[in-house]
Amino acid sequence: MQMEKISPAALAPTARAEKRGLFRTLRRDIAAVLERDPAARSVLEVLLLYPGLHAIWGHRLSHWLWTRRLKLLGRWVSQLTRNLTGVEIHPGAIIGPGFFIDHGMGVVIGETAEVGEDVTLFHGVTLGGTSLNKGKRHPTLGDRVVVGAGAKVLGAITIGEDTRIGANSVVVKSMPSNSVVIGVPGQVVKRSQEHHAGDAPDLNHTALPDIVGVTLKQLLERVDSLENRVDGQPAPPRADRRGVQKPHIHAPRGDSWDGQDFSI
Repeated sequence: MQMEKISPAALAPTARAEKRGLFRTLRRDIAAVLERDPAARSVLEVLLLYPGLHAIWGHRLSHWLWTRRLKLLGRWVSQLTRNLTGVEIHPGAIIGPGFFIDHGMGVVIGETAEVGEDVTLFHGVTLGGTSLNKGKRHPTLGDRVVVGAGAKVLGAITIGEDTRIGANSVVVKSMPSNSVVIGVPGQVVKRSQEHHAGDAPDLNHTALPDIVGVTLKQLLERVDSLENRVDGQPAPPRADRRGVQKPHIHAPRGDSWDGQDFSI
């Protein structure tokens, strides 16, 4: 069977469409910086002085080479970008439009990571692998995910869309959409109000509810209440192995714990 010969003219619309898609992606990358960084004052400033933008554009070039089997050249471009920006993104990673890296320094994104649209990473973030397998071993981030400074997202896990990961959290299991993740290892806190595609970016990655502290405070308050109900007075001081009496640990007053209770 004779194969039909395709003329270059027939391929031209596809090439033009690919070029239009590339320009739309680049424009969205610029718009993401202007939208999410109050310090950005102009397009020219963003183009010249934002290493996060330079890093993602360097990745888009290295990924283009990688997908066309120019893998060594793609790795060279990614390493050059790493040396210039302090951001290391493997050319095999798939990153959607509207991606924003704030400050950039110390960000690492592994080979099989997949990042959706309008995702924001702060400095020191790692999207890392936890396996020696050649297959999928890095995280997948849904649209509009925000990962706070210093957070680590590890393994072939999925982070649902509109999720915010708090600063310095370590996430090692998949997380549902529209959640807040905090702690080591990361724990899910359900949002009181859901975040939607049309809402302003949720960049408050320092809003970290202290679920352990709140739980402990409530338990201590409950214990004090029960002791007063049974004995009519607080529990007597405790004694350590040397016979030195130490006061009973009570719930904090406001946000302050009494240092005397902990022998500081």
